Amino acid sequence: MIRFSPILLALLYGLGMYWFSTMRLRKALDAQSAELLDPSLQPVLNNMAKALGVDRVKVHLYEVDPVNGLASPDGRIFITRGFYNKYKSGDVCAEEIAAVIAHELGHIALGHSRRRMIDFSSQNAIRAAIGMILGRFLPGIGNWVANIFANLLMAKLSRSDEYEADEYASALLVKSGIGTKPQITLFEKLEALTGQTGSMPAWLLSHPATEDRIKTIQKREHKWQGN
Repeated sequence: MIRFSPILLALLYGLGMYWFSTMRLRKALDAQSAELLDPSLQPVLNNMAKALGVDRVKVHLYEVDPVNGLASPDGRIFITRGFYNKYKSGDVCAEEIAAVIAHELGHIALGHSRRRMIDFSSQNAIRAAIGMILGRFLPGIGNWVANIFANLLMAKLSRSDEYEADEYASALLVKSGIGTKPQITLFEKLEALTGQTGSMPAWLLSHPATEDRIKTIQKREHKWQGN
């Protein structure tokens, strides 16, 4: 009988999880979304399309309640129904919606969306491998230690992606004539819009602390103006 090492088993598990997660996400998005056709958003979308040198920026409406934006591994951009309802009720403006779309475009352009699915699978693979190894030496707590290590590693990678997508969005918004102000005002509203508070330390969160993202955008814009 062929004996597989914990590392090889974990890698096979990770590949399986990547395939399964990608298929499940695609089916959910296909079943619960349609193109977002709102004439009031068209001016900001046209400005971004012109800045990008493309015919149009296509956005889909994802029929779920949480306030969020999403970039899928196949390159599609989504705004959730919950977020769109905030726009329709006047809680956010068209330029702030554009800031979200620009951020998600950044994830696509920088390859984050596809890599995040791989990272998710890698996280499970790392957790499984470390759990198998530590379980031999630390019975009862090996899996717990593995979970902490994997979560910290993936959270750090995800925060890096968010900063990079923020920078891409800032550059695109400036080039589109929209500017970074909507990006900042949206972050200032974020906790109220999502109903979440920053109770966890930033190094445990998959997204950077909101105030840190705002400061980074302001510093970057100041640098651009200086140059």
